[in-house]
Amino acid sequence: MVGHSYGGAVITEAGTDPNVAALVYIAAFAPDTGESVNTLIADPPPGAPVPPILPPRDGFLFLDREKCPASFAGDLPAEQAAFMADSQVPWGTDALAGSITNPAWRTKPSWYMITTQDRMIPPPAQHAMSERAGSTVVEVPASHSVYVSQPGTVADLIEQASSAMTMR
Repeated sequence: MVGHSYGGAVITEAGTDPNVAALVYIAAFAPDTGESVNTLIADPPPGAPVPPILPPRDGFLFLDREKCPASFAGDLPAEQAAFMADSQVPWGTDALAGSITNPAWRTKPSWYMITTQDRMIPPPAQHAMSERAGSTVVEVPASHSVYVSQPGTVADLIEQASSAMTMR
């Protein structure tokens, strides 16, 4: 099961299903028991970039359109990063508050792609979460949008995890 960004919280909870063999985090949140994305972003490390999340509107969050390209897609061509900012889909504030009950990474193998130029989830936070999960780690000099800027690298990590699981 693969998750990017907030999707990491989803796979952390859903990954306990017996049909899930392993987890692959792509610049993602990997919360522990009782944690949510809200608790993980509540106290950023000193000097960490602050994601340009606008105040909630009607229960939904957006990234500031002007700051989104540099924060979310800093390694993409300007036109493509602007398109991503213009086409973003809002996410519900309630989703970020969902607490993890039983993190799958406690019992399932995991892989984690740390994006060293990430301005959404600070690389030190990615390091801490991946270390805590005992993940096999790959570091990539990329923005949060690594799946767009380096899709082959992302596919390689997913394939590595898949191959490791078929060898078992």
